[in-house]
Amino acid sequence: MTAQTTAILTSQPNSADQSNRRHRSRTPTIFTLLYSGMNSGQMLIADGVVTNLSAKGIGIRGNRSVALGMELSLFVDLPGVEEPLCIGQSRVSWVEGRQFGVELGAMKLEDMNHLRLFLWDHNTPSNNQDGSN
Repeated sequence: MTAQTTAILTSQPNSADQSNRRHRSRTPTIFTLLYSGMNSGQMLIADGVVTNLSAKGIGIRGNRSVALGMELSLFVDLPGVEEPLCIGQSRVSWVEGRQFGVELGAMKLEDMNHLRLFLWDHNTPSNNQDGSN
C-alpha cells in the first residue's frame, strides 16, 4: 500500500491530503445542529456542534458516530436565522471519532442564501481581528 493510499483510507481531517481537497476557506463556528440518516440499517438521529463551515461543507462534533460515505440530513441552527437550515442531502467525507465532515448536497435557494450571507458576514475584513469596525 502506498503512503497516498494509506492517507486516503484513514480519512484523517488534519492530513495533508484532506486539507488539499478543501477549495474554500473554512469559517470557525460554534452552534448546534441535528443530523439524521441510516447507519447499518438503523435510523440515526443525533445532535452536535458545527465546528467550521464553508459553502460546500461542514465540520461537526456529534454525540453519535457516523460512517464514511453515509448520507445525512442536517438541520442547522444558523445564528440570525429563525428556522433551522434544512439540508436534505449531505455525505460524510471524513471521520475521526465523533468529529466528522460532510460535503453539502442540494439545498433550497433560501437556505443557501442564508448560509452565504452568514459566511460573508463572518469573512469580511471588518469582522476580522484587524482593529477596524
